[in-house]
Amino acid sequence: MNTPRPTSPTRRAQLLAAGAATVTVVLWASAFVSIRSAGAAYSPGALALGRLLAGAVALGAVCLIRREGWPPRAAWRGIAISGLLWFGFYMVVLNWGEQQVDAGTAALVVNTGPILIALLGSRLLGDAMPPRLLAGMAVSFAGAVAVGLSMSGDGGSSVLGVVLCLLAAVGYAAGVVAQKPALGRASALQVTTFGCLVGAVACLPFAGQLVQDAADAPVSATLNMLYLGVFPTALAFTTWAYALARTTASRMGATTYAVPALVVLMSWLFLDEVPGLLTLAGGVLCLAGVAVSRSRPRAGTGSGNGKAAAPVRTPEPQPEPEPEQA
Repeated sequence: MNTPRPTSPTRRAQLLAAGAATVTVVLWASAFVSIRSAGAAYSPGALALGRLLAGAVALGAVCLIRREGWPPRAAWRGIAISGLLWFGFYMVVLNWGEQQVDAGTAALVVNTGPILIALLGSRLLGDAMPPRLLAGMAVSFAGAVAVGLSMSGDGGSSVLGVVLCLLAAVGYAAGVVAQKPALGRASALQVTTFGCLVGAVACLPFAGQLVQDAADAPVSATLNMLYLGVFPTALAFTTWAYALARTTASRMGATTYAVPALVVLMSWLFLDEVPGLLTLAGGVLCLAGVAVSRSRPRAGTGSGNGKAAAPVRTPEPQPEPEPEQA
């Protein structure tokens, strides 16, 4: 008897999650281009606060339209931690760190984040660490190192800048791992909206700087700050949460290794920064590693149950078949 297998809804859910992750990495890559413009006119804290306020307004409007309501009490711990560490601390420290080191060093240090996510996810969330995921992350990190080295210029680096970028990576990783359990209790939109609000409240001490910088900033820098809030923050963090709710933190962290490759491409297209061979090779390695980490073993190769059941020796001529295992 041929029982229909429920592959269609599962496949559709996988495609939606993959599409959401793709939207996230593309928008996060575009953020690096916008930060270059806005960061020249806004101080690190003011830029983070302006970006979070714009994101909170956009997300709040969507929540009101959809009548999402408040998240359940059980989700607030993860929302508060991710809001403080990822939306607030990460954005301020990263903006500050990128003013102290060249772009290549910043990219190299911050890209330790996915590795930290995998380690924390394995320890705190019980995420599996399959060989394909580890191999893919190793390939992608090698690509990120190549991109970082090729982008390192004469801007120089300071110990403070490296420490700040490393703290940003730690805040990013801890925020992602804290967010994952909250997504089991609240919707992706709720977790993102209230996490963004928590981050904005944490950055309110920079309100005076934001007002002062906005008065002197060119229109292009302010528009880039608003773009950062609406698209790489409001939209991209929501699609991230949607995808994270449907996979492990480790696998989602590995997916973000596509960002350096896309940054290279966007810098080439929009800033006329022609990449060298080492940069291109690093970008290809990043994408190849993501493909490996997201791939799944072929059916029948990941389990030994079928092989173990075959050599059963029984005196009966017609052994009763064992029930099929999922």
